[in-house]
Amino acid sequence: MLTFQQLLNRVKENEITSRKFNKVEAKILTILNFRDLFETLLSEISKQFSIPYVWITLMEGSDTSRLLLKAFGSSELLPERVNLTTRSQFQGLLGTGTTPTLVNKEISAYRALIPKNSSWLIRSMSIAPISLDGEIIGSLNQGDVAADRFSPELDPVLLAQLALKFSLCLSNVTAHERLRLLAFNDPLTELLNRRAMEHALEQEFNRAKRYSRELSIAFLDLDKFKFVNDHYGHDAGDRVLIHVAGILSLHTRESDILCRFAGDEFVLVLPETTTGKAESMMLRIQDELGTTPIVIDGHTHYQHVSFGIASLTQDNAPNYPTLLKCADKALYLNKKRTA
Repeated sequence: MLTFQQLLNRVKENEITSRKFNKVEAKILTILNFRDLFETLLSEISKQFSIPYVWITLMEGSDTSRLLLKAFGSSELLPERVNLTTRSQFQGLLGTGTTPTLVNKEISAYRALIPKNSSWLIRSMSIAPISLDGEIIGSLNQGDVAADRFSPELDPVLLAQLALKFSLCLSNVTAHERLRLLAFNDPLTELLNRRAMEHALEQEFNRAKRYSRELSIAFLDLDKFKFVNDHYGHDAGDRVLIHVAGILSLHTRESDILCRFAGDEFVLVLPETTTGKAESMMLRIQDELGTTPIVIDGHTHYQHVSFGIASLTQDNAPNYPTLLKCADKALYLNKKRTA
């Protein structure tokens, strides 16, 4: 039986721990984007509790995990601290409950939950399931070199509370990010929409003008796309648009801006790119589309595209809308020549 002093010490320790958890919660409650939410959570837990290893495990393949991973692209911390596993692996280890799991034996059995390229020395770990809209999507994990740090005999109530608060924050951020994506992204192809592209183009145009840099625009549309919709239906047309968007994405650099402009029209904004380089890029895209089939209702279809290019140095446009119109006019003339 514990002495009065031991009980008093334990109460004080619990109060200190509770205050630390409150500090972490206060940091994450007002965040409204994925990257900052995850970075702040992982950094604050490590800072407040002096825990060497803090990371997130997500079940792969879900819309949520894809949305999250896309948001993590510009982070230096998160690619190393977010691990993907299959639903069967996750549930095989933890079941479907929400109670945190504490382990300090046979850590290797939980290898599927630990980042694959890590060389961490973990002798005990805490695994707290996190959920989104009532569905478990992964876990918040903590690991230590001390075997008694996360002993199964410890009470996991505060860990469960933190995971719950994080899940609530995640739900709020997800709702906010989905609204943002609807505002700036085309829902079918997930490319930027016209509004977002024009905002980015204005910035790139002003930068290129100010510093006398190269800037090109490629305007393209799908040849005989009406035939696809008329003969195979609009669902098939949507599949073709997604197919083309995927190939365009493969050929663009991180600095390029790719958007679905309207209907079957796409625009690529190409900073630091001359007319010649832009044309070479579009010819490569034409070649790949011409040799990469998509099967529609058992029929092999090759979707060809036409394009027009305008550049700041060649067309000497006074503003970005004029440069965009020059590329659109070049597309029209190219289609007229090949009609």
